[in-house]
Amino acid sequence: MLKSFGESLRSAFRKIANAPFIDRDLIKEVTRDIQRALISGDVNVKLVLEVSKQIEKRSLEEKPLPGMSNREHVLKILHEELARILGTGRELAVKKQTIMMVGLYGQGKTTTCGKLAKYFQKKGMKVALIAADVHRPAAYNQLKQIAEGINAPVYGGGKKAEKVVDEGLKKFSKYDIIIIDTAGRHALEDDLIKEMKKLAKISRPAEKILVVDASVGQQAGTQAKAFNDAIGITGVILTKMDGTAKGGGALSAVAETGAPILCIGTGERMDDLEKFDATRFLSRLLGMGDLQTLIEKAEEAAKGKEKSIEKTAQKMLSGKFTLLDMYEQMELLSGMGPFQKLADLLPVGGKLKDEDVHETQKKLKRFRTLMDSMTKKELENPSIIKASRVKRIARGAGAEARDVKELLRHYNMSKKMMKSLSNRKMQKKLLKQLGMQ
Repeated sequence: MLKSFGESLRSAFRKIANAPFIDRDLIKEVTRDIQRALISGDVNVKLVLEVSKQIEKRSLEEKPLPGMSNREHVLKILHEELARILGTGRELAVKKQTIMMVGLYGQGKTTTCGKLAKYFQKKGMKVALIAADVHRPAAYNQLKQIAEGINAPVYGGGKKAEKVVDEGLKKFSKYDIIIIDTAGRHALEDDLIKEMKKLAKISRPAEKILVVDASVGQQAGTQAKAFNDAIGITGVILTKMDGTAKGGGALSAVAETGAPILCIGTGERMDDLEKFDATRFLSRLLGMGDLQTLIEKAEEAAKGKEKSIEKTAQKMLSGKFTLLDMYEQMELLSGMGPFQKLADLLPVGGKLKDEDVHETQKKLKRFRTLMDSMTKKELENPSIIKASRVKRIARGAGAEARDVKELLRHYNMSKKMMKSLSNRKMQKKLLKQLGMQ
């Protein structure tokens, strides 16, 4: 995410972290580096100058807190000021409500409706969608296709938006969340404003969410202000934050309008929608990871499997670790999303090369394919896998014998590691951390 922008910021932070001492010249040099990084990230020049002045002023004038070194103090200021320009996030309430999605044409609004529906489904809510875009050809069919993919009902197909919304609300009155996908235009025109106001009056939405493509950069702020003036938006979702150098500009521009950023879209999958938190986002950008989001993703992937996971954890800690257990671990990991995105959430994420992450993902996929070619007996007791079985497993998986041997080596290394954790003292500590004692 915003890799060159993140690397420029990391470089500035490293200068402070690695400096033998902190002085005025270093502060000025780092401030200039921050300026260049922010401008390259499409942040408004006026805002960049304001922030860099504030960083320099605070770093030179403020006294560190008791017990904090000058280095830690300056790093804290950098983090605080950068988080401030990225804006404040606000979490969507998980309650019975109607949500109206608005935005210009081509911003990813219909896809985001599906992502938002999936987001609430994962929270245990019953979600339905209404296709109120009656102007764009195939808009209803697009939303219907997305809804089928996440197993959510959709109502639409009419010629008058107000009628479609009115009927849809009655049809889905027993649902927890109703998401209304409205029409867009190439610009915020009078007829679009009138239609949005009519639909808002009929549906009385708790949330009026503006969807903006992050690639528009600083124009995201202009859009947010215009829509807010027209209908009073309650928040913004920025799409396509995974593939644009202008994401920093879009975030800071929206933040300037005072509109809270609710979520960011980080990919094509229906799961690729994350709630926005400036501090977490910045930590990830700086290669410091985002362990809280990683934990949340793990909890989502583990939902409904808690007893099975607890049982596997107990087995592993007792030294009884099989290929079947390793397979379950990989299944859980794959349910958390693409490996590259998970790597970004780790504190080492910024240091991992793309090719290394890609190679690790390929290897995990190959291991799962090989294990799919094994019998239950082999998975439960890998020690029986000798030469003839190795050949059969490789043939069944369309792989080489060396791939099977690599999998077994990886398993044996993992098993040794688990054995080292099997002493009583370590077990108690880990079980307590896992909430099992």
